[in-house]
Amino acid sequence: KWGKVNGHKAWVIDIPDVKEGRWKFRQLFVNGVRRPRTRLPEEGFYKIKAVPEHDANQGGVDINGDRGFIYYGTDIKPWHNLHDVEIVAVATCSSNRLPIQKIDVEQHQVTFDRISRGPLMYGGNPAYWVENVFEALETPGQWYLDRGLGRLYYLPKPGEDMDKIEIIAPRLPRLVNIEGTRDAPVKQLRFEGLTLAHTEWLEPPDWPREGRYTGAWYDIPAAIRLTNARECAVTKCIIEHGVAYGIEVREGCRDVDITQNRMSDLGAGGVKIWFNSARTTVADNEISHTGMIFMTSYGICVGDSPGNRIIYNHIYDRHYTGILIGWAMYFEESNAYGNIVEHNHIHDIGKGVMSDMGGIYTEGICAGTRIRYNVVHDIRARLWDNNGIYHDSGADILVEKNLVYRCTPLHIHFTRNITLENNIFALGQWAQVTRAGVFDKALSEYNFRRNLVYFKQGKVVGAWDPANRNCVYDRNLYWNTSGAPLLFGDKSWAEWRAAGQDKNSLIADPLFVDPEQSDFRLRPDSPAAKIGFESWDLSNVGPRTFSKSSKEDSHK
Repeated sequence: KWGKVNGHKAWVIDIPDVKEGRWKFRQLFVNGVRRPRTRLPEEGFYKIKAVPEHDANQGGVDINGDRGFIYYGTDIKPWHNLHDVEIVAVATCSSNRLPIQKIDVEQHQVTFDRISRGPLMYGGNPAYWVENVFEALETPGQWYLDRGLGRLYYLPKPGEDMDKIEIIAPRLPRLVNIEGTRDAPVKQLRFEGLTLAHTEWLEPPDWPREGRYTGAWYDIPAAIRLTNARECAVTKCIIEHGVAYGIEVREGCRDVDITQNRMSDLGAGGVKIWFNSARTTVADNEISHTGMIFMTSYGICVGDSPGNRIIYNHIYDRHYTGILIGWAMYFEESNAYGNIVEHNHIHDIGKGVMSDMGGIYTEGICAGTRIRYNVVHDIRARLWDNNGIYHDSGADILVEKNLVYRCTPLHIHFTRNITLENNIFALGQWAQVTRAGVFDKALSEYNFRRNLVYFKQGKVVGAWDPANRNCVYDRNLYWNTSGAPLLFGDKSWAEWRAAGQDKNSLIADPLFVDPEQSDFRLRPDSPAAKIGFESWDLSNVGPRTFSKSSKEDSHK
């Protein structure tokens, strides 16, 4: 039936299961396209003024989370069905969806029905927006679910015939569950050429919050879940229009292949490889338009798991990290060893919403892990740390022959034995390499050799940069197109070399073909050969094309 909402013609339908409390959804798809709930402000963010008992100016936070905050002015109001209004709060590297329990209009204080996963003030400059406000339903294509009445309101877009269109509100949190036991695992099961779409899941108020990384949405489900599965495969499938991950590989899994799939329009990420699994291959997949709801999820997440191969994937258009490898911080014991991350194309990450992230992010000891032949570019954070490759408590990793540009190409934080060789790091805005905390000054942090560093503004090395770092720079080529002097922290080129760094390095134009148009091939007369730099095929990234007659598979 038709009705009026805020002066606009609206399509209205009553849903008994919603009214009776058996169904709640926050996704709606019209003719295969995700439609948004209302959002205030329509663009950008509101600012959190303070958290009770915390002083934002002094950076006081509660690591266990918060139950509410002080807002500015009338940013939050006593709207219709206030309990259905959701605060979406984003801090540095965490995001929360927090239904409102009550507001105090005089004190400008909002209280949630749960505690946030992580501190809302972490990192400073906290922000939020508000979703699902009935009074804000004014834009064609938006919708609102009134749970008390069990009524869905939708404002059609121009040209939409409500008698002919398809409207889908998801209900199931998972579509396929493959579950064996430790003693009797599922073996050699293959899913090929399927389309799996439309999942829904709402985190409960008492959702477990234990652990160090409460803001990263590790626990959410996936459309396909494998547990205690051996030599199984998901290939050439389409997984789309969901609330969570596409595929999760859980405990007891070995030798699972996830190849040639397309995962898009998902509320979380593409693939999650979890603890007590091993040797998963994730190859030739396209993972795009993900992290729509759980923003601090990952395109591909490899937790405490060894021997995985993440190769030839295309990951783009998401709010947070493209690929995560590892789990344990501060050099704790880890099983995330021997992982391979090669030939992936990762770009358009962050979207100006989240911070403290990377195109490729490593966490903890990842002995024997190789990160090679990847192309990473266009990482855009809300605040800072729009990093291409980010090592956080990373250890025992080879980073070789990667192209990283239009972001902060490299960030180093609490590292040990990282080898960075023969990479192209280009077009960082304020620094090409940033460095933060030192875990143990006696340990070798990293070696930086035979790299091409090309930029037009900022420093070579920036951020917190104590002089007594245990690292080695040599046989690199640097070029600042602006002609400004090179700066390494607070040191000039001469002071940097006097401190023992870059004794055999060059300042010279590497002669890329057209770096402004993302063409970083070297011209024949490039001086890069003088430092021992080796070229490679920069185009050999992303999903490969397989003919029907080809015998090549993703294991090669």
